[in-house]
Amino acid sequence: MRMAGLSRGLFAVASAGLAMLSLAYGGSALIGQTVSAWMPWVYGSALLVLLASVGLCFSSTAVPSALTIGAYLAIWALAGTPRIVVKPLSVDAWYGFCEALTSLSGAWILFAGLRGRPRGSALPIARALAVRTAPILFGLTCVFYGWSHFFYAAYTASMVPGWLPFHLGFAYFTGVAHIAAGVGIIVGVVPRLAATLEAVMMSLFGLMVWIPSFFSQPRPGWATPPQNQWSELVVTLLLAASAWIVAASFAHRPWVLALRPFRAPRPPIT
Repeated sequence: MRMAGLSRGLFAVASAGLAMLSLAYGGSALIGQTVSAWMPWVYGSALLVLLASVGLCFSSTAVPSALTIGAYLAIWALAGTPRIVVKPLSVDAWYGFCEALTSLSGAWILFAGLRGRPRGSALPIARALAVRTAPILFGLTCVFYGWSHFFYAAYTASMVPGWLPFHLGFAYFTGVAHIAAGVGIIVGVVPRLAATLEAVMMSLFGLMVWIPSFFSQPRPGWATPPQNQWSELVVTLLLAASAWIVAASFAHRPWVLALRPFRAPRPPIT
């Protein structure tokens, strides 16, 4: 339960950062890049998400707030689909969509968990779908991130902190780790451990790569312009928060493979 509360708080901070990013950069922000013609909508939705992020911290408003943020993330994902239709084999075309889908998976699980189980009823359909489907979608995006490490190996290696050796090796290693975590979550093999390690890896990426980039002189080429730094930091925080939510949803599962079958677990309550 403590982990669920912490992941919810982290998600609130991350979604607030996403809203402030849209307010600060408007049409050049993440979702504004695809719907810049509707600038009033960009700013209006950002204000709504900012209010929802605050509401996520209070029990009386948490459910509608999670739904609002989830709807915003769903629109972000849909806004990225035209690029995929035009270039279905392009890794770049899929990246924004997968980032939105990762975040949406976290919001979906959070919303379903906050709704709880109505008295005298079975598991609601929306919650059952979240418990079963959202982690699979999250796992698929992890596999994509791992594949992108191999596709952009040199670029990924350039982001490895200078004090670590074997930069290219780290790029490949983290790529394999993303894929392994994603597969573990998708097929249900130690999913709790897989999701937790994925959350740790995403968190460390923000702490070891993006935060230090603000203090680097000269600034790395991959960290320019400043807008790119802020957007990547916010997105990394959002992905990490979603990963922690997914990990919390597996709190009823064992950390390692069991030698004997377990009873069917109760669905998690975030």
